Amino acid sequence: MTDVTNGVLHTLFHSDQGGHEQVVLCQDRASGLKAVIAIHSTALGPALGGTRFYPYANEEEAVADALNLARGMSYKNAMAGLDHGGGKAVIIGDPEKDKSEELLLAYGRFVASLGGRYVTACDVGTYVADMDVVARECRWTTGRSPENGGAGDSSVLTAFGVYQGMRASAQHLWGDPALRGRRVGVAGVGKVGRHLVDHLRAEGAEVVVTDVREEAVRQVLDRHPEGVTAVADTAALIRVEGLDVYAPCALGGALDDDTVPVLTAKVVCGAANNQLAHPGVEKDLADRGILYAPDYVVNAGGVIQVADELHGFDFERCRTKAAGIYDTTLAIFARAKEDGIPPAAAADRIAEQRMAEARGRR
Repeated sequence: MTDVTNGVLHTLFHSDQGGHEQVVLCQDRASGLKAVIAIHSTALGPALGGTRFYPYANEEEAVADALNLARGMSYKNAMAGLDHGGGKAVIIGDPEKDKSEELLLAYGRFVASLGGRYVTACDVGTYVADMDVVARECRWTTGRSPENGGAGDSSVLTAFGVYQGMRASAQHLWGDPALRGRRVGVAGVGKVGRHLVDHLRAEGAEVVVTDVREEAVRQVLDRHPEGVTAVADTAALIRVEGLDVYAPCALGGALDDDTVPVLTAKVVCGAANNQLAHPGVEKDLADRGILYAPDYVVNAGGVIQVADELHGFDFERCRTKAAGIYDTTLAIFARAKEDGIPPAAAADRIAEQRMAEARGRR
């Protein structure tokens, strides 16, 4: 047995990051599909989570990402008050080169084979048009276009929810939810980040952005000729003088042993999943007096939208529910203070309690 397999099995069955109910390895040689579907929990209902299409360095990295993301979705859905467990899928490959209709249809057949235990949606590297294709083979597909019975792009409400979490963070730390005059750094101005910049500028915040794609930065600067500036990379962004809030909105692992010591912001609140690179980072942030708004709490607007799609989508109903992220975030900060623990640990406790109660009712 290879070291890769040993690593995967150990994560599944022995580590604190495991505990998953099911992991499916999918391969369709004709289309080139190689995918991993991870179901962490169905305690609250069918697992719900997006499909990530990404050029992983190796299969072990892909499996590890699927496991981490699926686990995060269990907590996210629990904290969002949804009757869904957590799941996630990753497709191994470069979406710019490897994505095809045949591949997406093959993927849809694999999701359908799970009989509704996993409901998929968009994530990094997949879009509404892709979900329309997947839905041709799988009825357990959300994030579809309005023309195909869906709700469209979920990044709009994701950004709105992050904005509400940011307002709650400001209220907790500074006694006022207003972000006018605050300096906010946004790392990643793609599907979610660009909408977040819109909210921040509408309120009068000063925004500093960066993205690995120059075109994405240019589009934001063109859209906001005043009040938005750009820096070369994330390393420069986290060191910007006078930064009030740091919003990681790209891939996970943004908060690690290198970034936390040099971070100038007093608040971290962003859309990226799994921002804490490893256990213990949340304590490092707290020790530096940096308030961390748990990622899976504040970025739940998108999953609120796609869950609603299963029951007949209503945007205003979803927006109202996503606005509740403000109160949820404040409640987590209050629980953290009461228990003397970091906010990330407080959020975990609340989510785990809801899942445990659901299992107890079975």
